[in-house]
Amino acid sequence: MAATSARGAAGDEGLTRSTRFARVVFTIAGIWGILIMTPLYFTFDAIGRAYPPPITHPDLYYGFIGVTIAWQIAFLVIATHPVRYRTIMLAGILEKFLYVATMITLYLYGQLQPGQAAVVIVPDGVLGLLFVAAFFKTPAFRPEGLGGSAAGIPRASITAESR
Repeated sequence: MAATSARGAAGDEGLTRSTRFARVVFTIAGIWGILIMTPLYFTFDAIGRAYPPPITHPDLYYGFIGVTIAWQIAFLVIATHPVRYRTIMLAGILEKFLYVATMITLYLYGQLQPGQAAVVIVPDGVLGLLFVAAFFKTPAFRPEGLGGSAAGIPRASITAESR
């Protein structure tokens, strides 16, 4: 245990440097998203007036806000341990790029005003690119003390049982 602790302390310093970028990116994304999305709970009618026609499906409107805020929480969770949650970064990347692609499509079909498109496409597109960079800069998760097996069974036991 002492050897692991000493090794862990030295390894943590390298790990901190290699994951700092991901921590910062996902923390900023989560906080930004919460700050941007939460007020939408209180602007239902104002959105309809600013960008006619009025919203006719409040279930979709409020559902979108709820799901989006849940993703912001996921980004904050990723920021707590980017190595452990690296795989979830892929879903975050997909979330950003699918949304940007949707907004571009709506704009091209004339269903979104240029101002609306720019406000969404630029920040989410940049965050999507930063998520990609964070994914590639973050090392893959390798659980220690499990003999290399994520299931908690040492590899030697698996090999002996499978013969």
